Amino acid sequence: MTTYRVCCFLRRFRPASNEPSEAVRDVFQAYADGGGVLGEEALRRFLREVQGEKDDAGAEEAAREAMAFAAEHRLLKKGGLTAEGFHRWLCSDANAALHPRRGVYQDMGLPLSHYFIYTGHNSYLTGNQLSSGCSEVPIVKALQDGVRVIELDLWPNAAKDDVEVLHGKTWTSPVELIKCLEAIKEHAFASSPYPVILTLEDHMTPDLQAKVAKMIKETFGEMLYISESEHMAEFPSPDDLKGKIIISTKPPKEYLQTKSGKEEVADDKAEESIWGEEISEDKTTARQSSGSEKFVEEAEEELEESEKKARQGADNEYKRLIAIQLTRRKHDMDQDLKIDPEKVTRLSLGEKAYEKATVSHGADIIRFTQRNLLRIFPRSTRITSSNYNPLMGWRGHGRKLWLTQGMFRANGGCGYVKKPDILMNSDPDKLFDPRANLPTKMRLKVTVYMGDGWRFDFRKTHFDKCSPPDFYARVGIAGVAADTRMEQTRVMMDNWIPMWDHEFEFRLAVPELALLRVEVHESDNHQKDDFGGQTCLPVWELRPGMRSVRLSDHKGQLLRSVKLLMRFEFFPS
Repeated sequence: MTTYRVCCFLRRFRPASNEPSEAVRDVFQAYADGGGVLGEEALRRFLREVQGEKDDAGAEEAAREAMAFAAEHRLLKKGGLTAEGFHRWLCSDANAALHPRRGVYQDMGLPLSHYFIYTGHNSYLTGNQLSSGCSEVPIVKALQDGVRVIELDLWPNAAKDDVEVLHGKTWTSPVELIKCLEAIKEHAFASSPYPVILTLEDHMTPDLQAKVAKMIKETFGEMLYISESEHMAEFPSPDDLKGKIIISTKPPKEYLQTKSGKEEVADDKAEESIWGEEISEDKTTARQSSGSEKFVEEAEEELEESEKKARQGADNEYKRLIAIQLTRRKHDMDQDLKIDPEKVTRLSLGEKAYEKATVSHGADIIRFTQRNLLRIFPRSTRITSSNYNPLMGWRGHGRKLWLTQGMFRANGGCGYVKKPDILMNSDPDKLFDPRANLPTKMRLKVTVYMGDGWRFDFRKTHFDKCSPPDFYARVGIAGVAADTRMEQTRVMMDNWIPMWDHEFEFRLAVPELALLRVEVHESDNHQKDDFGGQTCLPVWELRPGMRSVRLSDHKGQLLRSVKLLMRFEFFPS
């Protein structure tokens, strides 16, 4: 029995049991022989019919792995899998929703503009954008997580004779530029061989630009990509740029936002309607956000003078290092998104400007990004460096950071995900319009059987001091507006191992841009529900069948033991 103390008496609950749910037992019984075991031939049949193994070779290999797993854990009986062995294998990492050994499989020989690129913002900050420290440690963490675009804000030090990295005109403490460059050199290709793009927020005078150019060349050496011409007619491919670091610049005022902080916060609130209130551990956000607009206005005024100085001249060697040039905005979207057939470029848009442009210039954005790079930077009022909505380009909604992490689990986690063909079709009559009335391409049935692991990763009273937790799961799709939905299971009361056996069905118009969202919460009648884990998975890489799904914490770090057992079934429309 599990015991909880309430005031002066004890409450007793049945101990947690990791027996398979009723629906899982039914599947086992459908394939097991008369002796209550799953033999090799029955297992291969299960793998073909339920797990989607299309050929005999794949079924044979998966069967060997399952049998080896059961033998290692002494779960074989009479040469077959027991019910416990079958259940434990289903819940193992070897049976994950995304193939555990699938690496990079997409064509990496196309220009950079053909890919979504895993991008960081203010990569050097250890916390919020107003008062946290700057360090090379977050840069290392980002690179290890697969991020391929690192941003550094470069400012003169107090003596104006050296360069520091910090979030300018705030209380953030600086870090030496050389520390950041050395960290990038050492860790750039720890998780992916594909190029790292280093964007520089340049607030420097020409003499400091020369100093930075020398520092970059000496640090990166042969890793540094130098373009053969000042303007590229087409971007090289990720394959061409393997092991290379690419420099891209951004004018000093580019990141500033003049939008009212109140208006931006109101926009954020509207986004929460489908997915629920954002989850955050930062208790200082409310206090700090009130001062953000003041910082932005002051920074704009002070940067006018520094920008004039930077324009007085520029070091030629510094210019030569810039492989991907940034086009300064004309603040006329028709002009900003105009395509130059002779050269490619990078454009930066503020989050609010981009949000408006997706409505007024959606087709222009798609055409522009077929040849050029477009980078979106968050609003100034995102004090905690939270993400903007990364799916805004095709009008999706969701928990921003989780969606970004989910998107870039695709293609082996290499940081480059090839855009689907619908976004690269240049035929004016077939140009993708996410606001159009799109037909359903496929149906995805998702079954949430059960969950386990919280009892190992959390103390007994973490969710409820008086009883075991009351878990429920939320499952949904993030993608184009037509596909975006969120559903919820019933609440399983007083159980560390909830068994929901709940089915959902999602009709998908654009499955190649759809992300599966999964969250678990603990129901609380008296205060905000507790967070129990989440994950986000690219629908186009989900393996069909009954699969193990590991959950992460609110920062995206995998929880040690927590996972769900789910099933994914795909049907034509």
